[in-house]
Amino acid sequence: MTAYAALRAQLDTLTTEAFRPDLAEIDRLSTLEIARVMNAEDATVPAAVARQLEPIAAAVDAIAERMARGGRLLYAGAGTAGRLGVLDASECPPTFNTDPAQVVGLIAGGPTALVKAVEGAEDSAELAAADLTALGLTADDSVVGVSASGRTPYAVGAVGFARTRGALTVGLSCNAGSALAAAAEHGIEVVVGPELLTGSTRLKAGTAQKLVLNLISTVTMIRLGKTYGNLMVDVRASNEKLRARSRRIVALATGAPDAEIEAALTATGGEVKNAILVILGAVDGPTAATLLDASRGHLREALAAAR
Repeated sequence: MTAYAALRAQLDTLTTEAFRPDLAEIDRLSTLEIARVMNAEDATVPAAVARQLEPIAAAVDAIAERMARGGRLLYAGAGTAGRLGVLDASECPPTFNTDPAQVVGLIAGGPTALVKAVEGAEDSAELAAADLTALGLTADDSVVGVSASGRTPYAVGAVGFARTRGALTVGLSCNAGSALAAAAEHGIEVVVGPELLTGSTRLKAGTAQKLVLNLISTVTMIRLGKTYGNLMVDVRASNEKLRARSRRIVALATGAPDAEIEAALTATGGEVKNAILVILGAVDGPTAATLLDASRGHLREALAAAR
């Protein structure tokens, strides 16, 4: 059997590649009818994610434990999966004030692959090992391989290499019994079924992966004390909108008048979490910083200590 024939036979076994005979004439429907069919398909994704919440939560707890001691969260994928990992990683600094090196998205083929396909990059497990080596992978890091099919060599290779270095590994795919989940300590398989367009895994599978990555990064950051309740108290005020949001967050957390909020933000160099502690804990800026350092950034613990 040729390599092409072997790969085709493998794809034939994947749920994400399955053909939907009931949609074989979808192009003959009206635009509104197609939209309704597609929307109905998309509506099934959250339920598929819900069936994997236990393994997702277990992975998050393990990731948070390592990040609490200085480890990083690294996503690795190709194509849509890789782009989604880069997207999730790039949104962590403005949302949670993380260092850009703390959550990193790796895509097969490098930055060029974000906007243009890099032929053959996804087929190389060695490339994944090289990319992780370049980042100085350590045993404190967590590597999340992302692949709709669960067979992409780059994602599987990233997880396999990470395990040899003692890093925590998570495999996120959209097929049951995937090689990716088998290679990782924590397997997450969100089975969303065949796509509206046969094999177009940027659709339901892509949506599922985005939802799971949202869960992984957001709940991890909550566990790390990056929020106070449901407020983004570590938000980085890098533009006018975020500066306004910072003041609103302090107001929601404290109920303080504008003048007191401005004074607290001035006393803390614009740090939202510190400003809240200044107001609710009745401490000065330097004391707020000391208390937050002692509580590893957990505002509730720092408030308890202040009171």
